[in-house]
Amino acid sequence: MLLAHALGVTPARLLTAGPLHGHQIDAFDDLVRARVGGTPAQYLTGRAPFRTVEVAVGPGVFIPRPETEVMTGWAIEVLRGRAGEQTVVELCAGSGAISLAICTELPGHVQYAVELSAAAVEYADVNLAGTGVILLQGDLADALPELDGTVDLVIANPPYVPLESYDGIPAEVREHEPELALFSGLDGLDVMRVLTRTARRLLRPGGWVCAEHAELQHRSAPELFVADGGFDQVRDRRDYNDRPRFVTARRRTTVAGLPL
Repeated sequence: MLLAHALGVTPARLLTAGPLHGHQIDAFDDLVRARVGGTPAQYLTGRAPFRTVEVAVGPGVFIPRPETEVMTGWAIEVLRGRAGEQTVVELCAGSGAISLAICTELPGHVQYAVELSAAAVEYADVNLAGTGVILLQGDLADALPELDGTVDLVIANPPYVPLESYDGIPAEVREHEPELALFSGLDGLDVMRVLTRTARRLLRPGGWVCAEHAELQHRSAPELFVADGGFDQVRDRRDYNDRPRFVTARRRTTVAGLPL
């Protein structure tokens, strides 16, 4: 990846790219030194792949992970199974990778992306330019009140690392990626608690929410949606590595046997 970046070609063209010369050698040496020093490779190249798309990333924005691709695929299949235009809201949008993947693979829906960090919004603005996705900077707690009760799908990769696990996080993640996108209280679920309430507020009856969580939260994250009382069909789902990775839940269509 770094060599291709230094040469200005795609990794697939490395075999035919020829040797490095002059400034290319210096650039590659600088990239390798920075990587050895712990700087994420994606920050060095300024790009990160995600499903069928690639997004701009850099210091101040969370780097999208392959594990999140599975949740995004689940959301796309839910949308694909429904007729007509759907309304989709991504919370904790970061670089906007999830929203970009959805609108690229399944265009034609109304999409919103909400992110709190000003630094991350700058990257999301670049990544979502021209897509029609409506990008907003703000707190998920009070986001989009004008959409209350009308949204078909809420999707989020919130911060979920427990503060007590701080020392166990790889140094290159802990020292380079934004804490706002990583840590969320002692048990890692502070933001998930808020997200649960916001999803209940935004979703129409029968609408779905999916949210990523840490492997150790495979029981505690779903329990938040069960305890809320506004959801049914709560289920935990696994990622590429067959590890618990995200929770899905449907906004209830009835309460005590009565339609909402």
